[in-house]
Amino acid sequence: MARMIFVNLPVQDLAKATAFYTALGFEQNAQFSDENASSFAISDTIHLMVLVEPFFKTFTKKEIADATRTTEAIVCLSADSREEVDELVEKAFAAGAGTSNDPMDQGFMYGRSFQDPDGHLWEVVYMDMSAMPAQG
Repeated sequence: MARMIFVNLPVQDLAKATAFYTALGFEQNAQFSDENASSFAISDTIHLMVLVEPFFKTFTKKEIADATRTTEAIVCLSADSREEVDELVEKAFAAGAGTSNDPMDQGFMYGRSFQDPDGHLWEVVYMDMSAMPAQG
């Protein structure tokens, strides 16, 4: 079985977060969504859970980071092309995302980033392995 990843993010406004990730084209899984959380399938092996802060707090003894002021993590998704990078990031901006870093273009690797409505950082990256410089 392929290893899976489940990204869990605390959110202030579940309805707003749900609308944002739905606008990106992530498929909501109603089986794991309720008044405390929304579950999304990003791919067969990557899943996102956005949880209202009080519910998120039940899973940790640590304070919840204010992602609008500090960076707790950067979630990076791969893309199959430069166009797919641009398409997903432009969807994010249209849905209310904030800017993060400048686009990155290293020839073989192209990426862009955004902040979701709660300030969580996301990157979308395309890598053309055939154009990657030789290591040596």
